[in-house]
Amino acid sequence: MTPHPLLAELAHRAAARAHAAAATCPCGAATLADRPDATVVRHADTVAKAHAPDTDPAGLAPRLAVAAALPDVLLPPLAPAPTLLHGRLVTFWPYGAPVDPDDPDAAPWEAAGALLAELHRTPVPAGLPPMRGPAKAARAVALLRAAGAHPAVAPVLGAWRTLPAWARAEAPMPGAGALCHGDLHLGQLVRRPAPDGPWRLIDVDDLGVGVPAWDLARPAAWFACGLLPPDEWTRFLAAYRAAAGPAVPDAGDPWPGLDVPARALTVQSAARAVTKAAAAGRPLDEVEQCLVDACARMDSLPSQVAADFAK
Repeated sequence: MTPHPLLAELAHRAAARAHAAAATCPCGAATLADRPDATVVRHADTVAKAHAPDTDPAGLAPRLAVAAALPDVLLPPLAPAPTLLHGRLVTFWPYGAPVDPDDPDAAPWEAAGALLAELHRTPVPAGLPPMRGPAKAARAVALLRAAGAHPAVAPVLGAWRTLPAWARAEAPMPGAGALCHGDLHLGQLVRRPAPDGPWRLIDVDDLGVGVPAWDLARPAAWFACGLLPPDEWTRFLAAYRAAAGPAVPDAGDPWPGLDVPARALTVQSAARAVTKAAAAGRPLDEVEQCLVDACARMDSLPSQVAADFAK
């Protein structure tokens, strides 16, 4: 099958950069992702990413600048500015080894917590746009509404209505704001240099100013839903606290600050799951049903904190 022009040209550009940066090149090439919102290819030690078609150049530029300025936290780009290719903004990055999905015991929860804490403690640079987490949650819900009839739609939308306006991207985020990643999960960590260098955060598309608890919300939500083992959640939270992360108190109950973001990420994950299931005409799997059930509990008990809606 002939690849579409963007994918072919992206691979060509990655190869050109890889060959220019090394005297010898093993020419290992791979397509790492090919989705409507991102196309990513690797050639040897170079990764090229075509960002989503609606990516704002004025928003991406300061995000790249933050990554370049924080190489001990974020993987720095190979070039300071994006390239325009087939109508898409393209950035180039060094390759980093991702988390092994087949070895959950080796998941770098401590590294994730420490890196997030350092990111959140970093002074926010001038001109950085808002963190895009709430906007992504709102987009997931909008796609769910457009997906058609499905019995799981109602509880997910009901849970969405219990959230405050800022978590639905309908009002500014509260507080002065911290430097946030915006879409933290284990797929956003790589080792650089591969295969056993230090861990770094990747993907700056959602990075910006916002509520730092949002970056803890996905693991918090999965823990609250019973999908993340307590010891893994504890490792992550303890590492974040040990590194003086500002999103939660350094001791005591973390849930008052995590409640709203964890609810929002539960709704976002459930919305995506139901949308995919509806498109495929299939029933929800066990994990997807667990997320929808959590939404149903949120809708019926909107005043409960996340620790309670997990029960």
